[in-house]
Amino acid sequence: MAASGYIGRFAPSPTGPLHAGSLVAALASWLDAKAHNGQWLVRIEDVDTPRCVPGADQTILNQLAACGLYPDAPPVYQSQRGHLYQDALDQLIAQSQAYPCGCSRLDIEQAIAASGPSGHKRERHGELIYPGTCRNGLNGKKARSWRFLSTFHLSNRPSDQQIRAQAAPDLIASDIFRWTDRKLGEQQQNVAEQVGDFVLKRADGLWAYQLAVVVDDAAQGITHIVRGQDLADNTARQILLQRALGLPQPKYLHTPLVLGVNGEKLSKQNGAEALNLQDPLTALTQAGLHLGIACQADRPTHWLQQAVDQWAARFKITA
Repeated sequence: MAASGYIGRFAPSPTGPLHAGSLVAALASWLDAKAHNGQWLVRIEDVDTPRCVPGADQTILNQLAACGLYPDAPPVYQSQRGHLYQDALDQLIAQSQAYPCGCSRLDIEQAIAASGPSGHKRERHGELIYPGTCRNGLNGKKARSWRFLSTFHLSNRPSDQQIRAQAAPDLIASDIFRWTDRKLGEQQQNVAEQVGDFVLKRADGLWAYQLAVVVDDAAQGITHIVRGQDLADNTARQILLQRALGLPQPKYLHTPLVLGVNGEKLSKQNGAEALNLQDPLTALTQAGLHLGIACQADRPTHWLQQAVDQWAARFKITA
């Protein structure tokens, strides 16, 4: 661990090379780590193997290096860590905090439709909010996936977990879950109502992002998470999992998104082009401007030094 105790990370999915938006996320996480005199790690989130592009991981690492962003330890790969995710799922099952689900997407759509007119609105970010059909058993259906019981409150916990949980004032004792983001401020979400019982292991046998990221952050000792604002919506779920598994909670900071011409988050899905790193200084300068960082430098190393100082001043970091 770094002398400051800070460990941050950048966790790209190898579905293609970095684009302007992903460089902003990488740069923000790197700046925060260096401003804290901490470590910066890279984790390749290749758990969704059908979407991964062969060789994209090395392309991403080369792009980061071209910009002077070097991890402080060799990258780890989620595809090699399935045993850790299984251990976590087994723990949740033993605690009655995870259950098997036999519902297909069609089953979920039909259950939502049957709940009345308001049920048709229960969809967010293209993901249906699970109505809890299998909470009390599969009713003859074959298990397809595993879900986290989002209504598992403090009163249901084993006594040893209650003791640990009561030390956290913003725990799960009420339906509204609250946390503080270093940039966005106070945040809240009713996970049971706004998200539902979310998937931990998918019907195709692949591990879900929420479980994998929580397990990996704890295993790598991550203390601070800096990532794009589109992922802020995941934070409540991840903190719930951290609490359920008895894992430490990192501090969070979510940065503004780079938007495409259609006003949506810049991504490979909406035509984001790969970074042109023939001129890394220009790429860093453009990424920095999006983060409110403006430096005058003739080479990437000098630019990064100035950027760290500006970042530390903005967030009042005195590492």
